[in-house]
Amino acid sequence: MRRRDPNPVFGALGTTIFSVMSALAAKHGAVNLGQGFPDEDGPLAIREAAAKALREGPNQYPPMQGLIELRRAVAAHSRRFYDLEFDPENEILITSGATEALTDCMMGLVGPGDEAILIEPAYDSYPPILKAAGARIRSLRLEAPKFRIDEAALASVFTENTKLIMVNSPLNPIGRVFDREELELLATFLTRYDAYAVCDEVYEHLVFDGREHIPLISLPGMRERTVRVGSAGKMFSLTGWKIGWIEGPQHLILPITKAHQFNTFTTSPALQIGVAHGLRHEMGYALDNARELQEKRDLIAKALSRAGFEVLSCEGTYFITTSIRGLTNEPDRAFCERLTREAGITAIPLSVFYGEDGPTDLVRFAFCKKRETIEES
Repeated sequence: MRRRDPNPVFGALGTTIFSVMSALAAKHGAVNLGQGFPDEDGPLAIREAAAKALREGPNQYPPMQGLIELRRAVAAHSRRFYDLEFDPENEILITSGATEALTDCMMGLVGPGDEAILIEPAYDSYPPILKAAGARIRSLRLEAPKFRIDEAALASVFTENTKLIMVNSPLNPIGRVFDREELELLATFLTRYDAYAVCDEVYEHLVFDGREHIPLISLPGMRERTVRVGSAGKMFSLTGWKIGWIEGPQHLILPITKAHQFNTFTTSPALQIGVAHGLRHEMGYALDNARELQEKRDLIAKALSRAGFEVLSCEGTYFITTSIRGLTNEPDRAFCERLTREAGITAIPLSVFYGEDGPTDLVRFAFCKKRETIEES
């Protein structure tokens, strides 16, 4: 009997680099600074609120769009920090994590033949979902060491067929926080080409050195063509909870919600209640966490510099990028594997965040760990 091939987009994918490097770290007993998750849980009060809701119920399907209690808390958060107004009834959607939120956005907004722009290096879930949706990908590659967006680069990728651009700021994996000048350039091109933006802002509160996170949707003319994605996991160091959300105008949220209903449909009500409590009462944790992470960034940057790495600027997120050009001529993946085996430290090769012919001299370290873990490494 003839065997039919699976979906070529997913059938051709290998095991993620995060799984590969984490397994190698476990095999060699290495300090895992690869995958970006904290090694301490977030506020106890948030977990207790969720536990109470789990015990007392109800534990049946919540509304597909999310509990109104959480949607109102998300709206209040955006009003407090950015003076943005969203209607909790029809402009906010709760999802099972930000990765699902991003998938819903891509599936809801692009279709076969549409052009979608990726800013590289790019979070690794974007390309396969866009390809599965039938989109044609055009890449805007940021150049080290500054990784800035400029007008010439935007002009080279925007066309009359551009439907959407993915904007990740603060940017995983390189820790860039796009400034107002860069965002205004993006806004100009989005307006000129009548395109949409999906803004991945999961690290919105993890910005350093007094920088400001500016949501693209807050700029003039962007309210009707932008959606923004947030994450309770990143905000409250509860990455395993997988609670995310999408905010935007109703005409964009509606098709995104229709994609959501056939992906996860809904999300744990107890965890939603816990996150609503966090947004109302525990934002001090998120802001303090940014200050602590800045100190850990400085700690790891000094250690890496002493070890001979060229440390690049890190303006936010969990991650710091280094060049290995002064240490070795081997490609980044081979270096990361050898670093794990011989030095007992695991990092991620940055080339996995690019399409073809990406740089092979950059590696990423996660510093969202206990101080003693960083000092040990």
